[in-house]
Amino acid sequence: MPTPQFILELRRHIGNEPLWLSGATLVVLREGETGPEVLLGRRSDDGNWAAISGIVEPGENPADTVAREAREEVCIEVEVERMLWLDVMDEVIFPNGDRCRFLDHGFRGRLVGGSPGIGDGELSDFGWFPVDRLPSPRQARLAEQVRICLEDPRDVVLGLGSR
Repeated sequence: MPTPQFILELRRHIGNEPLWLSGATLVVLREGETGPEVLLGRRSDDGNWAAISGIVEPGENPADTVAREAREEVCIEVEVERMLWLDVMDEVIFPNGDRCRFLDHGFRGRLVGGSPGIGDGELSDFGWFPVDRLPSPRQARLAEQVRICLEDPRDVVLGLGSR
């Protein structure tokens, strides 16, 4: 999906200045033949493997965001089970110079319908990966998201890597 219209409108006024945005991430797990597996997508923009994620639209609940993104990106229906983390991410600088910082709402969910596939073009590939053998290059943030999901902490984790 291209940049949401509300961000394009803001950028007309602020140019490349830093923009604070709400994001949402969904870790989808299933039980595989040898243990738990996580559904990941290879991002079309940078080639990295990642959990399902997206920008929260104005007025949208972040839990609804991840359900929408699962439909759009990977063609599946999910049940969002619970929120697991709230994290301020490092600043992202895009190739065009736009600067953003995301407040990421992290959720655990499970597949309830559909079959994973390539949806809106944000992903170039997808797959189920054993949680102890995430794809290379190994990314610390993704590994931390999966770890928190598996641990299922009683309380929401405030900041990845802060436990």
